[in-house]
Order: sequence, then C-alpha cells, then structure tokens
Amino acid sequence: MQHFPIFLAVAGRRIVVAGGGETALAKLRLLLKTEAHVTVIAAEPGADVLRLATEGRIRLLPRAMEPGDALCAALFYAAHDDAAEDRRTAGLAHADGALVNIVDNLAESQFITPAIVDRDPVTIAIGTEGAAPVLARKIKADLEERLPASLGLLARIGKSFRHVAESLPMGRKRRDFWADYYFKTGPEALEAKGKEGVTPALHQLLDAHLASDAKEGHVDLVGAGPGDPDLVTLKARKALDAADVVIYDRLVTPAILELARREAIMIDAGKEGFGSAMAQDDINTLIVEHARTGAQVVRLKSGDPTVFGRLDEEIEAILAAGISYRIIPGITAASAAVASIGQSLTRRHRNASVRYLTGHDTKGFAEHDWKALARPGEVAAIYMGKKTARFIQGRLLMHGADPATPVTVVENVSRPDQRILATTLAQLEPTLTEARLTGPALTFYGLAPRQAETLCSPELAPLFQPTEGHAT
Repeated sequence: MQHFPIFLAVAGRRIVVAGGGETALAKLRLLLKTEAHVTVIAAEPGADVLRLATEGRIRLLPRAMEPGDALCAALFYAAHDDAAEDRRTAGLAHADGALVNIVDNLAESQFITPAIVDRDPVTIAIGTEGAAPVLARKIKADLEERLPASLGLLARIGKSFRHVAESLPMGRKRRDFWADYYFKTGPEALEAKGKEGVTPALHQLLDAHLASDAKEGHVDLVGAGPGDPDLVTLKARKALDAADVVIYDRLVTPAILELARREAIMIDAGKEGFGSAMAQDDINTLIVEHARTGAQVVRLKSGDPTVFGRLDEEIEAILAAGISYRIIPGITAASAAVASIGQSLTRRHRNASVRYLTGHDTKGFAEHDWKALARPGEVAAIYMGKKTARFIQGRLLMHGADPATPVTVVENVSRPDQRILATTLAQLEPTLTEARLTGPALTFYGLAPRQAETLCSPELAPLFQPTEGHAT
C-alpha cells in the first residue's frame, strides 16, 4: 500500500487550488462539499470560477501564484492543465509547507483524491493508487445504487445521539444497540413517521437495551475455505464481522483475517503437522474462557471445519461449558483443488465414490484400507500428505497399486501462488522432494489434470476417456 487512507479534518482550514479552468472546477465541486475555506489562484479564471467567487463560496486571487500563497494551507491542488505551470506552483506550495496534489500526475503528488460516495456524514473513499480509475468509478457507481439516500440522515441523527448512548457499556452491548438502530429500528421509524419519528424510536430502543440482560457468549466454528477470500461464504463473513475474538489456524490466509472487525482480538492457534503446535486442550480452553466472558467467538479453521479439523473435540468442550455454538461450513481444499485441475471427484465408469484421507493423525502416520485403495479406478483426496508421501507411496505399491496411477499434488490451493504437480504413484517420490514445496498441499490419488490426460500411459487411457453417451 503506497498511499495510506485517512480522513483529514479540514473544517475551518485553508485549501488552495491553483488554476481556473475545467480541471480546477472539477476539484472545486468536491472541495465545496467540505467546511474548508477554499482559495483559488488563477490569472484567467473561467466563468464558473468567477460565479463561485461572486457567490462568496470561494476566495479568488485573480493573478499568477506567488510565494507565500499556500501558507497555512492544509491541502494544495495544482490544476492548470499546463504541466510546466503545475510544477512551478507545486514547488511554491511545497516551500510553503502544504501537502501537494498535482492533478493527473501521480508520481509527483504527495496525496491523491479518491473516488467518493457521499452520504454525509457517511463517506466512502475508493482508491486504486492511480492504477485503475475506471475500476474506482465502477465501484463508486455500484455503491451509489446500493446505499439509500436516507443513510446520511440516519447517520446524522445517530451522531447527535451518541452521547446519550454512552449510558450503554462499551463493547458488544453498545454495538448491538447501534446495529438495531441502523438496520431495523431507524429505517422502520423513518419510513413510518418520517424524520420526526426517528429520535423517539431511538430513545425507546435505548431503554429496551438498557433493560435487557447482557447476552451470553457464543461460538461460531467457521470454515475459512482454502485460502482465496472470494471463496469465503457470506455467512462466514458475517460471523467475522460480528466477532469479538477470532481464534485462527496457521493455514488461514492474511487476506481472510482482514475480514474480521478491526477491534476483534486475534489469537493465533496455529498447528503444523509433525511440528510445533498449540495443544488442542489449550485451544478448547481458549474458546471456552473467551465465550464465558460474553464474547462472540469465531473459531476459524482453514477449509471446512468438519473435515480433519478436530471439530468434535471443540464441540464437546463447548457443550460441557454450557455455551451455544454454530457450525458454518466452508469450501474444503479438495473441492477447490479438483476445480483447479479441471476435473471431477467422481466420474461414471471410473469411480462412484471418493475417499478423503489424512496422511497423518495424532499418533503419526495414518493407516487406511490400502488394499481397497490400490484397486484400479479408485480416487482419493489426501490431506496432510506432503510429509507422508513416501509412506503412502510405499503402502499403495506394497498392496498392488499400478505404479503408473496418476497422482496430482496441488500446493497453496486457490491462492495466487498455487502450483500443480502432475506425476505418477511410482514418481511421487522423488517428485515432491525435488519440487521443494513450502506451502500446504493436497494430493489427489487417481486423478491427473485434464490438460495432462493425453500424456497418460496407454493402459490408463480408458480411465480418462468419456464413455460414449456420457458427459465428462
């Protein structure tokens, strides 16, 4: 992030615009929505700039800019439609100590003006650091359509009521009050009785919240998906937005953690196969302790919490403590990984079932029905199989699996650095060792990427060719 987004207090402060043409006017339309004192310096001001000066909305200096003109200015805009004059006036403003923006010159500007959705006092700023102004405008248009004009009125009334609402304790109880106001009571009162009905409804709502008992703690056991934040479910996003405490695993990506409330307590409970880890009993204790304080707790697990997530142990601890809970499923790594290789987990005349296996468990290498898995046409999604690859390879070969059986390993599933390795059972090791995988990986036994199927050996071709009359 090259530009740090902030909202600058400009009420009663100077903003200076150098230039009197269309570019300057475009900036003035935005700046005049603020409570700043706006000065325009232009040797040849346009008709609209002159009108604004006549109306008293700006102070106009009808001359070229001189040293000292930007003294005490919070912001300065060079907007001449002339690169040489922009640089000259920007230099003067720099010398006067102002923050400088040269319109349409990102490289030499100290700040940028974002696209803005105005529902005063609710203001949404959209920036792309100059990379995609068209995208910023599209986002702005989408938000303009979605946000009702009444939002600003509700926010203004709410702002005037904040000192009264301070009678509620900080934290969840106060957040619940404001959520009720903005998303239910406020809009309903405005629609039924107009502006005059909102404040009485606010007082009634406050009385109800003051009289209500504090809410008990609750735990959401949430699936974060494989890593791509776009694959996080809407229900999971809502849980993260409401969470007071988020207890997350090592494989949950930073982009997904960004979806949590800024004020939420974030606790890393990372686990790593055959490596250091927080003990499960300690995680259970953390969940229960925070929920007992009345907190809304999110236990955030990579993928789907019901797949190799030790979910039952956490539920048992929660139930023993008499705490309510909810399971919010996520997209498991196998679903995202098989989509990335253009395949299906099941296929007519190849396999009517698929096995989800773990390469290791709490006791070490995990044993499975290797003889059944070694049969032709079997498909398995193997979690946590990177460090146990040689063990799995040996077990399958020992039970008669065809050495040419395709194996696909997907590292960092769904993430920008995703990598796909297509190999065979015979070559699973040394393929993984040579690849030097560093991220989490899922192994498909019996599946090759669709684009690699033509490279399969002749004896395996029937497994990867559609039967006549059936879709793949």
